[in-house]
Amino acid sequence: MGFGGPIGLIVVGLVLSFAFTEQQVGPLRVNALGWILVLAGALWLVLTLIQQNTRRRHTTTATTTDAAGRQATTQRTTESDPPPPAV
Repeated sequence: MGFGGPIGLIVVGLVLSFAFTEQQVGPLRVNALGWILVLAGALWLVLTLIQQNTRRRHTTTATTTDAAGRQATTQRTTESDPPPPAV
């Protein structure tokens, strides 16, 4: 998921909002539709930023027992970056 879709939606919404002031298509005003597209694009952009900035955490716990019956527990936590967006 990249940034092109949300930015394109915001641009189209802003063009509709500012280019058409009093145009109507049926019961819907075109500039109202433009603002709806701007808000949807902004929300999409925020969700994309959140997804790309999260880290994945994986915890592994191992318990070993020696010949005398003593147990040792080892816990390892690794963090990895999410995979890059598809091109």
